[in-house]
Amino acid sequence: QVQLVESGGGLVQPGGSLRLSCAASGFTFSAYTMSWYRQAPGKERQLVASVSRSGGSTSYADSVKGRFTISRDDVKNTVFLQMNSLKPEDTAVYYCKRVAFGNSPDYWGQGTQVTVSS
Repeated sequence: QVQLVESGGGLVQPGGSLRLSCAASGFTFSAYTMSWYRQAPGKERQLVASVSRSGGSTSYADSVKGRFTISRDDVKNTVFLQMNSLKPEDTAVYYCKRVAFGNSPDYWGQGTQVTVSS
């Protein structure tokens, strides 16, 4: 069955870096656009970044442009989110999502907590 397993979250000081990973299985990973979302306490889930099926196109929320980089490895069936210059407002649970395509629906991972604090 479809599985998305996020890892790499943790506690980091402001200005620090983290690299999130999302390992996918149970579907043809290369055929899907993949995205990272985040949800802070009391706030709606928001789109952070997306990478196209080919990896040739990426997009970012304005709040993370220039600091975060999304990438994918279609051999390892993994999507990454490199997060640099982290700020306290980046604190959230980060979720990986397989974007709906054809008859296949969106699919979410379980999330990984990122806390930016001194």
